[in-house]
Amino acid sequence: MPAVYASVDLGGTNIKCLLATEDGSVLGSQSVPTQSHEGPRKVLDRMAALVGELCRQTQSRPQAMGIAVPGLVDRNRGLTKFLPNLPTQWRDVPVRDILAPKVGCPVYLLNDVRTATLGELCFGHGRTAGTMAFFALGTGIGGGVAVDGRLRLGPLGAAGELGHQTILPDGPRCGCGNQGCLETLASGPAIAAEGIRLMHSGLAPKLYELVEGDASRVTTKELAQAAAAGDANVKDAIVRAARYLGIGVANVVVVLHPELVVLGGGVAQIGELLFETVRQTVRQRVGMFPTDNVAILPSALGDNAGALGGIALAMKGGLLEEDSGFGVRGSEIGD
Repeated sequence: MPAVYASVDLGGTNIKCLLATEDGSVLGSQSVPTQSHEGPRKVLDRMAALVGELCRQTQSRPQAMGIAVPGLVDRNRGLTKFLPNLPTQWRDVPVRDILAPKVGCPVYLLNDVRTATLGELCFGHGRTAGTMAFFALGTGIGGGVAVDGRLRLGPLGAAGELGHQTILPDGPRCGCGNQGCLETLASGPAIAAEGIRLMHSGLAPKLYELVEGDASRVTTKELAQAAAAGDANVKDAIVRAARYLGIGVANVVVVLHPELVVLGGGVAQIGELLFETVRQTVRQRVGMFPTDNVAILPSALGDNAGALGGIALAMKGGLLEEDSGFGVRGSEIGD
């Protein structure tokens, strides 16, 4: 039987575990509530129990495990350094030392969006791309960059924070402390907030019908439906956000000239209205060279990008390169 690896995607709401072979074939997956209010130790116990249960179900034992973590990590020591959206912020929690004895294999940590980038690079569209950028569009906007088939991490593993590039110098205040970050203009909450404003102003009747006037039900999914049903103002709001996103993508294209830009996360599910606006904006904004060969595509892995990235992380043993990159060209998988 091919070698088996484990992956855990740690989220604020759920813990997702996946077992897969080196070619990305999934043997089993399962998720449980994170219950982060109970503290890091309880969450890690729950994580280990989830891995153990999947191993029993699949009658397999992983050779290594990769963990996608929503924040900063010390990859060398296997510590979480700062997880801003979890109680206690998980400062200096020795995740590797706690989990490795429980799961019976080496454990490696990486930021969650960099892990999703790694998944796309190894098992998704990135397998045929030398240089690519990944935008994770959700509650926030995260990102990752691979150059010449190598995931670029930087000294803190923080390289690729594409959502925190400045788009409007005097724009809305961002949680990172800056103003006018892409995240403040094109994330799910930012787009939904504009939809709610339009609805309360009587300018989005289709959206009002869809959510029965309940603002708490407004997400980008409902906005896309309302736009398709004829809410012109909602469509304009989506297009405006997509243009901001397109500017962010254009900036990355000018700097890196990647063969591929992948848009993942819930906001990307808006679909062709979003993608075509981004592509058009890139064509308009990049004047230094043709962009016809820059593919802008939805994630091939969807919600499994992070989990499969954890598999790739486990396969590569979390090895660090001298230049703070991560050699993960798709053709190397299984070597």
